[in-house]
Amino acid sequence: MSPASIGGGVYRKGARFMDSIVLYTEEIDDLEEAAAEIFAKAEDFPLKDHSLALLFTDEDVDFPALYHALSTRWHFPIVGCTSMGMLGRQGYLGIGISVLLFTADDCYFAVDMTGELDSSNYQEEIAWTYRTLRSQLPFPPKLILSYGGMFEADQSVSGDDVVEAINAAGGKNVPLFGGLAADGFNFTGFRVFCNGRTVKTGQLLVLVAGAVEPKFVTINSVETRANFSYEVTEARHNQVFHLGSGTFLEALEHEDMAVNKSNVLGDYLLSPFVLTLKRENGDSVEVARNLHALDHETGAGAFLGSVPEGSILSVGIIGRTDVQKSVRQAFDKIFEEIAASNGKYKTLLCTSCCARFLALASNTKEETDAYIDRLPDDISLLGIYAYGEYCPVKGNRTGDSYNLFHNFTFTIMAI
Repeated sequence: MSPASIGGGVYRKGARFMDSIVLYTEEIDDLEEAAAEIFAKAEDFPLKDHSLALLFTDEDVDFPALYHALSTRWHFPIVGCTSMGMLGRQGYLGIGISVLLFTADDCYFAVDMTGELDSSNYQEEIAWTYRTLRSQLPFPPKLILSYGGMFEADQSVSGDDVVEAINAAGGKNVPLFGGLAADGFNFTGFRVFCNGRTVKTGQLLVLVAGAVEPKFVTINSVETRANFSYEVTEARHNQVFHLGSGTFLEALEHEDMAVNKSNVLGDYLLSPFVLTLKRENGDSVEVARNLHALDHETGAGAFLGSVPEGSILSVGIIGRTDVQKSVRQAFDKIFEEIAASNGKYKTLLCTSCCARFLALASNTKEETDAYIDRLPDDISLLGIYAYGEYCPVKGNRTGDSYNLFHNFTFTIMAI
């Protein structure tokens, strides 16, 4: 696993930040034609010293073949993942291929992807990949872009564990943005891409250095709560064994919740479990967690994110009103940052939880209405629907930012 070349160039303090363009095609069958259409749309976009193509596709796209077609003319990293759907300047983008093409003279990209990960190797593989990429950069990274795939429920590896592995490798004070690859709710078609390679559970890392100062917004879309409140009395990572004096499964049965099968990810997409994560410095952050699977032998439940012992679990209910409100709040905040930046920010990259798509009954216009008529003409925007989101979030007490794994949020990065 050798990182793609980052090229030469000299960092010039105060130079212009990144430029970008979003390129989209509905063609997913004839990938030579798809590449030709993408090239044509990028024809008048000037490339600078360093470029990166961040690509999101429908799960049916043959990425190695697409990479082969694109790499005939693009001699820079091409990375990304599958998505359930995408958001563009004009609204919802369904089946197709989207590319967010970054270019800059004074930003540097170091790119690589781990192989397939499991509970025995994810920490070591992520650390090795991060260290290798860091050694290729002329300056310390200021941003990490990362996309990965869901682990099997029996692996006991949560999205939080992956984020902590990236933090431990040296990125604790470097903001992390990205998410989990998604598919069409079959939970088998998601993949992650890097320069012609594809993985299911691997982790893509893009370290960005130089003239970049990203801004972030994370908005939780869970406001309504059900009559459910239990203390987590036994848990390990993302596995919850006991709530109160009974098993996790017994608590669900008592509340007449779905327990009749093992894979329950789809059953709980609109009813997330909400808890407060406590930080070592006394700070705290409220997060939502998606129940992934049930173990009928032990009575345990597995979540996509971690659920620490001592947490109080409640159940939220996601509805259209909450989704609409949260996405408008997110864009209100990021547009304030753009207005105050004096033209510094030219790109918005968004990650929206797939559950939000369901809550809108697939009427994504209600989500895109939050920005379509307000987006400045010189701003590129690309959003994806993912199975989980990575984004810094501010603590409730200190206002410090923490890299966290999220479910049920709308996140935005301005760059």
